[in-house]
Amino acid sequence: MPSASLPTLTFAGLGRRAPCHAVFARRGGCSRAPFHSLNVGLQVGDDEALVLENRKRIKECLGLSSLVSARQVHGDRVKVVRRQPEGDREFAGFDALVTDLSGVGLMIQQADCQAIMLHDPEHGAVANIHAGWRGSVHNIIAATVEALHAAYGSRPQALVAAISPSLGPCCAEFRNHADELPPSFLAHQVRPNHFDFWAISRSQLIAAGVLPDNIEIAGVCTRCDADYFSYRREKVTGRFASVIGLAVSP
Repeated sequence: MPSASLPTLTFAGLGRRAPCHAVFARRGGCSRAPFHSLNVGLQVGDDEALVLENRKRIKECLGLSSLVSARQVHGDRVKVVRRQPEGDREFAGFDALVTDLSGVGLMIQQADCQAIMLHDPEHGAVANIHAGWRGSVHNIIAATVEALHAAYGSRPQALVAAISPSLGPCCAEFRNHADELPPSFLAHQVRPNHFDFWAISRSQLIAAGVLPDNIEIAGVCTRCDADYFSYRREKVTGRFASVIGLAVSP
């Protein structure tokens, strides 16, 4: 589990079988405004050296040997990390990461989008999914569950899932939803033009075979909670991190 040096949020379900994970708030880093302070995004205009230092602090906090991230594009491609990376890596063009390698942290970068972390305790594998509204439309959750099964034989019924802080139903307004969202999402419209994407992700996880009791939702809206970066609140801002990995064997 993370040390006390950085503000983090963890999930009881994921911690039950001891995968290493945390959602990191925006505090405790070295970036300057408007990216203050634990910004992990290399593509937002922040000083690269400061971003790399922030990533290093996260890696050290979790006791990981490397961080693997994705240069996210709001698609549905899944990267299976099969070889131990030499240092930290960022793969372009992916929005989900999967591995069974110990010491490798899978990092999703966020400023309102969801990170959906998965753990397969039977086969010792983990995944991390970046899901904005476009990822939800593409059902990247189903693609990632299938990638886990294809790579490691993971059974959906054995997976444990956690949905990070992200844009909540209070603030997820989509005025053009008739053009942007499929009709099936209307079941999760909570008031005119507002949608519960936490519930959408939960329903997609269940449809992919994950058991309802194995799904945990943080229930924290990033636009409302200033401890997290929020594009909808600030426009020019940093990215906070959700990380999951398998601890280095003692």
